[in-house]
Amino acid sequence: MGMRPRALRLLLLLLAFLPLTGLAAAQELDQVVAGLESTYGKINDLRAEFSQASANKSLGQDIKAEGTVYLKKGGKMRWDYKSPAPQQIVSDGASLWVYTPELNQVNKGSAPKALAGPAGSFLAGLGRVRDEFNVRFLNPAQKVDGAGRVVLDLTPKAPTPLLTRLVLAIDPKDSVVRQAVLYDQFQNTVTMSFTKVATNSGLADSLFAFTPPPGVSVVPLEIR
Repeated sequence: MGMRPRALRLLLLLLAFLPLTGLAAAQELDQVVAGLESTYGKINDLRAEFSQASANKSLGQDIKAEGTVYLKKGGKMRWDYKSPAPQQIVSDGASLWVYTPELNQVNKGSAPKALAGPAGSFLAGLGRVRDEFNVRFLNPAQKVDGAGRVVLDLTPKAPTPLLTRLVLAIDPKDSVVRQAVLYDQFQNTVTMSFTKVATNSGLADSLFAFTPPPGVSVVPLEIR
């Protein structure tokens, strides 16, 4: 089975918020936000292993997946899913491809259109957090979770049906975002956990180019 449209949209919205490395374990909210905004500009590319859990609250479903993600400034991205079934989501910043081998199909669309909204603006730089979100600690009385990670709760000032809340957990030991949880209007969630994060390793642009394999059908990508 290919990725469901709602899960794909939530995943695309997440892309803007993954490369938040370099945050100090600051206990004051303004310091955390200032660190986020100042350090994002220093990151040109990022690679990480990820695990994903998409939870549908009304249906009681919890779908898990895992793989490797590559990001580069200019809206370039590549998500290589290894399980539950191979799938690739690739963008060079202009076009977006979703390749599902078991369907022998590639969906192609416009990356700017697919990433419209908060994700599109943040892909160019995470420098306007307070313009786009109301930010607070998830628990002001205890700013870290049981794993010692600083947890931020972001609410869009202009919520969309597919993004009404974003919760980020940051590991103060190595200043890496270890988990991001996205909520939609029905409280369905996509939880992404990251390991083996590497930044500014010089990822080649060719990694974000996609050529459909011979014999694979190409159909328009429709994300509603």
